[in-house]
Amino acid sequence: MDASEHDKQQRTGVAQAVGAYCIWGFMPVFFKLFEGVPAMEVVSHRVIWCVPLLLAILFLRGQLRNLRAALLDIKALRLLLLSAILIAANWLIYIFAVTHDHVVAASLGYFLNPLLNVLLGYLFLSERLGRVQLAAVAMAALGVAILATGALDTLWISIGLAVSFGFYGLVRKIAPVESLPGLTVETLLLAPFALGYAVWIAQTGPGTGWGSNAGMTGLLILSAGITAMPLLLFGSAARKIGYGTIGFIQYIGPSIQFLFAVLIYKESLNLSQIACFALIWSALALFSWDAWQRYRSGEAVKKAAARSLT
Repeated sequence: MDASEHDKQQRTGVAQAVGAYCIWGFMPVFFKLFEGVPAMEVVSHRVIWCVPLLLAILFLRGQLRNLRAALLDIKALRLLLLSAILIAANWLIYIFAVTHDHVVAASLGYFLNPLLNVLLGYLFLSERLGRVQLAAVAMAALGVAILATGALDTLWISIGLAVSFGFYGLVRKIAPVESLPGLTVETLLLAPFALGYAVWIAQTGPGTGWGSNAGMTGLLILSAGITAMPLLLFGSAARKIGYGTIGFIQYIGPSIQFLFAVLIYKESLNLSQIACFALIWSALALFSWDAWQRYRSGEAVKKAAARSLT
């Protein structure tokens, strides 16, 4: 891959990651509509309705052969089974948090996630950070530490979300499968369990979602698209750009969620939360400035090299 193609891929990956995290940032608005519905029921229908949606997209793109190849690749299948379990756990914790008025705790989980991404990138992918980037990580870590001290009772939500999604992204980055067929395999692996649970809850009666009314049934079906779109964008971005870079772009999502929690849903806001918010965005600004400087330096080197060849 030449330098121009690499730069194009990097820009595409960044745009996809930004799109994914913007969608995730606004997701509490959608899942707030499921208050009173068991989180397991919502997750089950997210999986069930994702299957026909993703199969249809694969068919329209002429990529069903890629799905077949992924299903026959034992190494890929093992990795995707692990990623399927991780994303299902993430969905379950997140929906529980949103429907029980813990959106601030959920946003903290996704504030923690970028720091975990940097650590995972260092431990498993041999990624390195410069001094300015390390300073940004330290600043963000300080902000998260301050926020964590004021949210000990819901810290399990935050840690659970961070760990499950952090390792999900790592597995998807190393799995030798493209975004769309990979997500389809994940949903196919989860589908039997999801369908079994949905049938059981419909027969035993504790569910308050499917069949309770046309609006709620429609929302459960719609959750497939809300689920698939950002995951497809994220899965594609994870294969194009550094995991540490993804980590800092991820601050877009929890920042939007944090604002919704405080300004729209009127969850409590204390001094530690304000301090965390300020430190997180300062760290993001520092990281972004350093990335821009590196980009400008790279462009200058390429222009100088081009001039020397003319």
